[in-house]
Amino acid sequence: MAQAKGDTVIIKKYANRRLYNTQSSSYITLEHLAKMTRDGVEFKVLDAKTGTDITHQILTQIIMEEESSTGEQMLPVNFLRQLIGMYGNSMQSLVPHYLEASMDNFRSNQVKLREAFETSLGNNPLAKLAQRNLEMFKAAASAFVPGLNDSKPAGGESKDDEIAQLRAQMAAMQKKLDELGK
Repeated sequence: MAQAKGDTVIIKKYANRRLYNTQSSSYITLEHLAKMTRDGVEFKVLDAKTGTDITHQILTQIIMEEESSTGEQMLPVNFLRQLIGMYGNSMQSLVPHYLEASMDNFRSNQVKLREAFETSLGNNPLAKLAQRNLEMFKAAASAFVPGLNDSKPAGGESKDDEIAQLRAQMAAMQKKLDELGK
């Protein structure tokens, strides 16, 4: 059964820790919820006994599973420490809005970057590899160099200038990493 645009799938979590998708009438796993999230399916997780919305708790659990099962950690230790340090801070209420805006900006820049590569370089396999490398670089660099995604090359710059800028940004990121490692 396909989900209509805007519908929210209700997932019930039972005391035995099982998750039940009320739309498909089937039991699912956290992996299923992770895939639904990646696919853009809106869902709400409710405690089956109390009806309490526990979506936040389940999404956090999915992140923890992803961080531990893949061996690749997306959330740097320094970021996690800073995030924990914000709990109880007078700025705590602003953090969720800031993080949402930052992620929206990152996704927007990611789409623009992909479109620019596709437009200028077509379906060249080496261009696609360069695109993936640049996306990974941008993702890593944005965590350590605030405002990095906001920098756009001026209209008349050559490819050599852009490469020089990327090298400078990589050097700045490496410097930050070295400082964090000390």
